[in-house]
Amino acid sequence: MITFLIERLTDPRFLLALAGGIAVAATVFAVATPLVEGNALGKRMKSVSVERDKIRARERERLSRQSDRVSLRQEPKEFMRSIVERFKLGDWLGTETAKKQLAMAGYRGQQAEIGFLFFRLVVPIGMFLFALFYVFVIESFGQPVIVRLGIVLAAAYVGIKAPEIFLANQISKRQLSMRRAFPDALDLLLICVESGMSIEHAFRKVSTEIGSQSVALAEEFAVCTAELSYLSERRQAYENLAMRTGFESVRSVSTALIQAERYGTPIGSALRTLAQESRDQRMMEAEKKAASLPPKLTVPMIIFFLPVLFVVIMTPAVIKLMSSMK
Repeated sequence: MITFLIERLTDPRFLLALAGGIAVAATVFAVATPLVEGNALGKRMKSVSVERDKIRARERERLSRQSDRVSLRQEPKEFMRSIVERFKLGDWLGTETAKKQLAMAGYRGQQAEIGFLFFRLVVPIGMFLFALFYVFVIESFGQPVIVRLGIVLAAAYVGIKAPEIFLANQISKRQLSMRRAFPDALDLLLICVESGMSIEHAFRKVSTEIGSQSVALAEEFAVCTAELSYLSERRQAYENLAMRTGFESVRSVSTALIQAERYGTPIGSALRTLAQESRDQRMMEAEKKAASLPPKLTVPMIIFFLPVLFVVIMTPAVIKLMSSMK
């Protein structure tokens, strides 16, 4: 059985067929996922609403009993918690930067932190053992022991960086979604404020309206609404919003709201200026992408279009020349 498995894993045709099967399965999964996925906005907004209710329950119990506090987050899985606590992963793998990145990626609470620390330990060990087994048992690639040890160590390093890379990708996707929808959300926020709404009601209204464009931004606005209602300092709610989103436009809005809260300056004028700057910045980014399109198309045109054009132009002449030679 082991001999058959080794022969299969070292057969190039089998590996090519396996790669083709994985590619086909990934394509089917990518095409079928949008057809079967549920209402993401409804789920996220429902989770935010549940979290807001939990915040309300916590604050009420804190006012009545100062000793016990209600946990807002779902409890992490017990085996993950036991491993993290046994090896004290929070001391040498957990950092404040990682906590901020988890919040920016949309993973909040103790469960997300425990899971991140768990996978930061498990993934490098798994990659190390897999590479060790493959290089020293299945296929040596005709390399000396030093080179194979280097491959194993490189696999372990990739396993160390894999959770961070995943987190960075989640942050970039989330920020891209929020960055595209933020100018429209800022316009809606300005309209709500100038119509006489309080800033809490404005954030709540915008969170329900902007969800069709960005679920992440709607969720952050809803969480900010809950924090504005129940945190002891409103400034902390604005700072948390800027920290969770992680891009400059929201930080500018948070600074303007903090200054308006502290000094009593009008919010509408500041929001109007920031909304205009956000729209201009979005237009500049679109123009930048449009300007960078011709250089990007040069190489594909040389590789794909010009050979076909030469074939279309030269084929009749070649056919006529061959016929005249006969």
